Amino acid sequence: MAGFRSPSSGLRALRPGAFGADPRGERMARIRRSPHFKDGVFQNPGGPARTRPSGSALDFAKVFFDKETRPRRAPKGTVPVHATTLADITRPPATGLRLTWMGHSSVLAEIDGRRVLFDPVWGERCSPFPFAGPKRLHPVPLPLAALGPVDVVVISHDHYDHLDMPTIKTLAGTDTLFAVPLGVGAHLEHWGVSADRLRELDWHEAAKIGGLTLTATPARHFCGRGLRNTQHTLWASWVVAGDEHRIYHSGDTGYFDGFQEIGAALGPFDATMIQIGAYSDFWPDIHMTPTEGMRAHLDLQGGPEHGLMLPIHWATFNLATHPWADPGEGTLAAARAVGARVALPRPGEPFEPTAETVPSEPWWRGVALAPAGGRPAGGGSVGGGPVGEALADATIKTVSDAAAVAQADTVRDGRGEAAKGTEDPETLPAG
Repeated sequence: MAGFRSPSSGLRALRPGAFGADPRGERMARIRRSPHFKDGVFQNPGGPARTRPSGSALDFAKVFFDKETRPRRAPKGTVPVHATTLADITRPPATGLRLTWMGHSSVLAEIDGRRVLFDPVWGERCSPFPFAGPKRLHPVPLPLAALGPVDVVVISHDHYDHLDMPTIKTLAGTDTLFAVPLGVGAHLEHWGVSADRLRELDWHEAAKIGGLTLTATPARHFCGRGLRNTQHTLWASWVVAGDEHRIYHSGDTGYFDGFQEIGAALGPFDATMIQIGAYSDFWPDIHMTPTEGMRAHLDLQGGPEHGLMLPIHWATFNLATHPWADPGEGTLAAARAVGARVALPRPGEPFEPTAETVPSEPWWRGVALAPAGGRPAGGGSVGGGPVGEALADATIKTVSDAAAVAQADTVRDGRGEAAKGTEDPETLPAG
């Protein structure tokens, strides 16, 4: 019939552009060839992971809408954002490595003369709609246009709080390259990024960009932007190694044994950027608590004496039911429990991880509602006892695995660099 349009084509016409695009053609064929793709979906390391709130919807709603705890999920005042200037980030770092946390999981890493931007989200909401969804709790530290040239943008996965369409469309007009997990390139091409600027990797695959080696490494999470979750795009953590420095970005992940393997093959790291926020008992498999995040850091580094941890994925959006300040307090307590070095910058505050001093003050306390029982002296609101015991166990576990790390050292040089390209593949709402 002339002029007839099927219902499905009508629904596609109403599909928001932020939903992106599904992988097709050769991209989908490559996905099907991946050793991590089975039974029509990507598989998590360590077995299946719960990707939706466990328990009943009523139980979740009772916690989410609780009148007493809900106010604690946001700051009570203005978040102290560092007034980042172009001068802050154009002056070469004295040590050759500088990190600037822009909020949530967005980090600008200046490493060995190159600039890497992880999970850039400059949008006001992490949502497909401009009028609904989690809204920023603090402004971006500086406009995207003031960031200056970026050599490569790294995306961990396609959730809205990590892959922001307006931000990508702006960056598509620059000369930057994009390193993304397998399948995620379909979204970027849909938004105007040409295929020749994409480096689309499966786990354990690496790409060389301007003297840096970027390796996609496993994570325990899930994917999806549309009304249905097809699990046809991969999620990843990332290792970036230069001539002198190496760093790790966790993306979103639950805790799993693979952190030790990543550290043994590609670490230790001058800095790890670890997800420690938006955790919940309703989805324990796909996000880490601060205690688990510190344990992951120890696994990656082979112990607390190596490198520094930067906590990410917190303070910018309200994505879970825990108090706003708990990820910061928990990380502070966890670091003190094991003597690990941790940086606590305000959003937009540049620092050099290998310098003698790094930001270490709990800046959030001035704008956070205090815990009902008060803060324990010398610790975070999570409490020193359980955190210390859990991390002591983690440290013992790390030490007991020292033999595996030592064995991996046989393929390293004097600095601890792993032989590249030798690794064999091993068989919610916004984030």
